[in-house]
Amino acid sequence: MSDVCLQLNGVGRAFPSGDGEVEVLKDVELEFRAGEFVAIIGQSGSGKSTLMNILGCLDRPSSGSYRIYGRETSELLPDELAALRREHFGFIFQRYNLLTELTAVGNVEVPAVYAGTPSAERQDRAESLLTRLGLAERLDHTPNKLSGGQQQRVSIARALMNGGEIILADEPTGALDTRSGEDVLKVLKELHADGKTIILVTHDPQIAAHADRVIEILDGEIISDKTTEAGLRQAEGVDVGAPEEDTSSSGLGAVRSWLDRAGEALWMALRSMRAHKVRALLTMLGIIIGIASVICVVALGEGSRQKVLANISSLGTNTLEIFPGRDFGDTRSGRITTLVIGDAEQLAKQPYVAAVTPTVTTSSTARFGSTEANAQVNGVGDAYFLAKALTLQEGRFFDKDGVRTYAQEAVIDENTRKTLFADADGSPIGKVILLGNVPARVIGVVGQTQGGFGGSQNLSIYLPYTTVQARMVGSNSLRSITVRVGDDVETDLAEQAVTDFLTMRHGTKDFFILNTDDIRQTITSTTETLTLLIAAIAVISLLVGGIGVMNIMLVSVSERVMEIGVRMAVGARRSDIMLQFLIEAVLVCLIGGALGILTALSFGLIFPLFGSNFTLIYSTNTMLWAVAVSSMIGIVFGFLPARNASRLDPVVALSGE
Repeated sequence: MSDVCLQLNGVGRAFPSGDGEVEVLKDVELEFRAGEFVAIIGQSGSGKSTLMNILGCLDRPSSGSYRIYGRETSELLPDELAALRREHFGFIFQRYNLLTELTAVGNVEVPAVYAGTPSAERQDRAESLLTRLGLAERLDHTPNKLSGGQQQRVSIARALMNGGEIILADEPTGALDTRSGEDVLKVLKELHADGKTIILVTHDPQIAAHADRVIEILDGEIISDKTTEAGLRQAEGVDVGAPEEDTSSSGLGAVRSWLDRAGEALWMALRSMRAHKVRALLTMLGIIIGIASVICVVALGEGSRQKVLANISSLGTNTLEIFPGRDFGDTRSGRITTLVIGDAEQLAKQPYVAAVTPTVTTSSTARFGSTEANAQVNGVGDAYFLAKALTLQEGRFFDKDGVRTYAQEAVIDENTRKTLFADADGSPIGKVILLGNVPARVIGVVGQTQGGFGGSQNLSIYLPYTTVQARMVGSNSLRSITVRVGDDVETDLAEQAVTDFLTMRHGTKDFFILNTDDIRQTITSTTETLTLLIAAIAVISLLVGGIGVMNIMLVSVSERVMEIGVRMAVGARRSDIMLQFLIEAVLVCLIGGALGILTALSFGLIFPLFGSNFTLIYSTNTMLWAVAVSSMIGIVFGFLPARNASRLDPVVALSGE
């Protein structure tokens, strides 16, 4: 089997320049055998670095053929080229190209992460390689705490991490002092002795003299290719076939590998955010404001809705008010006398009714001592107070016996107490008031009553309806009947049943019904509409925040081009790069979402201090939706920067352009 591992036939490389092209490599014909130590020498601009990039699959030739172990690279997809870099090559760069956020061990581990090596195994191997290279005391040091020579040793250990049989060293001693340079060359010779193929790019003839084969390039053309005697001896008897294919991409190994790479991307995202705290916080600000706004608006809407419902409850919950006539303002309603006590008594027997009370209303002058005022006298049944959900502040309500015996007992509201008993000492309970010429003893006080459409400033006094009918109005007809519907019955169905029932009793529909649930639905519908309107404004804030995330991530990509290039050089797939930046965008949005929720909850603690008469009512579902939305924002608005990062050309990224 042939021992040729790399083969170039007629390889050329041209780059656009203005309206034309600059040809950097011209018709290069080269073969590299396994186990060789080759130096490529040439002046700056001769094309040696471009040749190195093509050899390492960081760049593609513009023309010609380049084969690795017989595989034509021009036919390979980007991820297949990444697999070649990951499995067969190790790169040593002049400027080390270490990732500043990682320790020495972390930098060495990176190629193994993309190869799917288990965490414990790759950590042990990284520590072993660094120890072999004399860095046992520097395992946890970041690059800024290492000397140039130590950083280059870390770079060498990284090149060996996946067992790459071909080491590509681009000016590995160019940034080092003489002693450190000699140490690096010594390491390269040891690797060569271990059977590694070493391809060294340099402009220094003294460095090239250490190689067994020296290729000289000038203006993109190979002008010399000399093999030393040591090189000939090294090549004898070497038989290397194509390495085994990577099998880590199948079955459980693929899942474990993906999770490992995702974990690495997560940690890199956290490190990047920690390294740029202010930028990360400013990126999150739009998300924080948007999420907090949405949650607070929904909580305000729910709080106001509950307050409205509580106010409506003071009108009487689940109640139907039955009036004579076709509607409010019907001029014939005063002449309709068919709404009678019998209707109320029969309605009380219906299964959907919880309570029924007839109502008779008249106006009268109320007097106590020297104080008098106009008041509305309401003749009601004993169930009226339950049906209308009136709150007793003092005393008691009259009962069925009071209704049956025409008792002259009165329950007054708060307005009446303030008006008639302002100058009286003590409680009004037990005191007698005159309603026209009818005396009545006060037995109870209720809170301020509510009219059908808001607060009432009238003086309201309640007596048994029998008393009002017999002693004040002299008629058996009713002003209205109040029906409280059972809690398990829909008011719309109850309204229809009452309509059918009374129409059958009267022979015609000479009444109309006011359904308090209609009022509740109208008000709550209006409240929900306003909530949606304000929430829409908050969503716009979220979109603005998302665009901010995208912009900052685009900036982050441009700032970290070199990092992307290094990761691609050591074998990162496009999907790995995309995953890294996508996770970072999602993480920014998730943390922003969490901070937004905390901000909203903090606002809820502060809000009551402003003296509002209702509280914010938070929804767990809203918070969960907020987290989901912030994640989606990270995915949607982080996709473009992540995609741009993943599509960078490795050689362009490594150049920092």
